[in-house]
Amino acid sequence: MQLSRLRPRSIRARMTAATVALFGVVLLAGVVTLCLTVPSWVRAELVDRADRASRMVTILVDDRPVEGAIPPQHDVRLLQVVNARGEVVAAGAALQGRPPLTRAVPGGGDSRVVDRVCPEGGDCLIVVGTSNRSTAYGPAVAYAAVEESAALNVPLVATTLTAGALALLGLLGWATWVGVGRVLAPVERIRSGLEQISATDLGDRMPVPDTGDEVAELTITVNDTLARLEDAVERQRRFVSDASHELRTPLTAMLVRLEACAATPDPEECTQTLEEVLGDARRLSAIVQDLLLMARIDAGARPPEELLDLGKLVVGELDRHSFRLPFTTGVEPGLMVRGSRLRLDRLLANLLSNADRYGGGAVHVMVSRCGSHGVVEVRDDGPGIPADQRDAVFQRFTRLDTARSRDTGGTGLGLAIARDIATEHGGTLHVGDSVKGARLVLRLPLAPPGEEGGTIRE
Repeated sequence: MQLSRLRPRSIRARMTAATVALFGVVLLAGVVTLCLTVPSWVRAELVDRADRASRMVTILVDDRPVEGAIPPQHDVRLLQVVNARGEVVAAGAALQGRPPLTRAVPGGGDSRVVDRVCPEGGDCLIVVGTSNRSTAYGPAVAYAAVEESAALNVPLVATTLTAGALALLGLLGWATWVGVGRVLAPVERIRSGLEQISATDLGDRMPVPDTGDEVAELTITVNDTLARLEDAVERQRRFVSDASHELRTPLTAMLVRLEACAATPDPEECTQTLEEVLGDARRLSAIVQDLLLMARIDAGARPPEELLDLGKLVVGELDRHSFRLPFTTGVEPGLMVRGSRLRLDRLLANLLSNADRYGGGAVHVMVSRCGSHGVVEVRDDGPGIPADQRDAVFQRFTRLDTARSRDTGGTGLGLAIARDIATEHGGTLHVGDSVKGARLVLRLPLAPPGEEGGTIRE
């Protein structure tokens, strides 16, 4: 694995860039929306404010002239009343002696007029005039003006909002960079630690923080994975070494015998040598076949499964092979399991051959039900397996001292293959307690009652 592709700094940069880009699009949409809506909304508010004030002025001059300055209406102080001749007949204190704010008058049957006035040296005004034909001054128009807000300056609003959005976006990017960095700091420590571990030294482990959070759980998982990887690598090394040794032994014997035959012209001796070489070749073929089967099992290759009668499988293996010792059986019928016939046959053949090879005078096989499992027990009366060696016999190329040696003809893979097949089918295989000899116990899960599909085979 190239850990450099997963460096937290790269992840940090990508997450920050993604966050800034996402919120940048959102802020841009917000700025555009505000630039389009705020001025019109503010203008509508100002027009409404001036309109209310002008209407109040028309009511104020409806019955009698205003004495002095027109008082402010709704906080609007820029007020005027202009008669039909265009003369200012009344005004607020701020517009005393001033000419009319605008020459615009309502027309077309409308009683209101809205205008925008920008006097020299002053701010622009929004002016609203309301006409009244029966005032104390005769037909007249009451004008109210409010100062135009800076929010109506679209370029200024856009510049302000853009500057604010950029500042907010920069702050968000910085906060994301810092926050993601703090979150990924423990991941960076794990990454750098893993980078220092090589295939030749898998014994190192990552320090587990005492935070109790997801990072601690990740570290524990990493350490567990390293432990499994170390165990797998060690088993692979042992297996390669043992396989090389096991294959070298019969090959060396074959070469020595063939060279001796070539150096000896005696046909009788050559015939005997060829028979011995044939035995070595058969042994070599058995080892290779076992290695290929174990490779397929390790690769997870599962052959088609079917419903099988466990008791009939055992009886079939006993009838199919010729054994050195007599076998006695006790078989409970109707124990159905689901699995590969070829591999289960191989499992049972290995167990029966192992008992026949190392038994003393007889072997007993019993098939029974135990809860939801079918159990196959194979007992022999041989030298047995010491308690401290019960797990070792299932390791590949493992032979116990004394009786279990290469001279007996085994490949050293039989029980290892048997356990792997049992595990593959969801079962177990172990050495049980026995007063005399060895007792191998196989447990396989039974098929649920009434299960449909598959083919029932004997």
